[in-house]
Amino acid sequence: MLIVLVGLPGSGKSTVGRQLARRLGLPFRDSDHDIEARIGCSIREFFEREGEAAFRDIEQEVIRELTQVGPCVLATGGGAVLRPANREQLRRTGCVVYLRSAPEELFRRLRHDSQRPLLQVADPLQRLRALYEERDPLYRETCHYVIETGRPSVSTLVNMVMMQLELAGVLQPRP
Repeated sequence: MLIVLVGLPGSGKSTVGRQLARRLGLPFRDSDHDIEARIGCSIREFFEREGEAAFRDIEQEVIRELTQVGPCVLATGGGAVLRPANREQLRRTGCVVYLRSAPEELFRRLRHDSQRPLLQVADPLQRLRALYEERDPLYRETCHYVIETGRPSVSTLVNMVMMQLELAGVLQPRP
């Protein structure tokens, strides 16, 4: 079984994904880490040097490959849903969970993070609001389930995802 996490930067895809994978006894994969291994530098450097279109080409290739590796928990980059091919591939091959966070909540979490290329702007909160406006409909189109992240702990979010998947019959309830 492939469980895919989508959402804006900082919504918890990697952190929740790692713990979810551990709880389920599945491998954890992060598409951004696979991309960095392939390009041999940080996404930020590649973005600055080659541009977003070149990055999205590699991202599409990596996502296609990762959806074929077998059962795992896959955290995607925040912009993975921008390409229709990625949305279709993720939805068709995995059980997609959207970790939905309000832009203000993300800003609170990310305000000191200098590693996210899309947030290196004069007004990061406004940038997050614009990203949310653009991407929320795409996340909703791609996902099977929406989990509101709010401010619970990571373990609470993992429990929320597991409960949703159990209620949906995707996972067998654990004793």
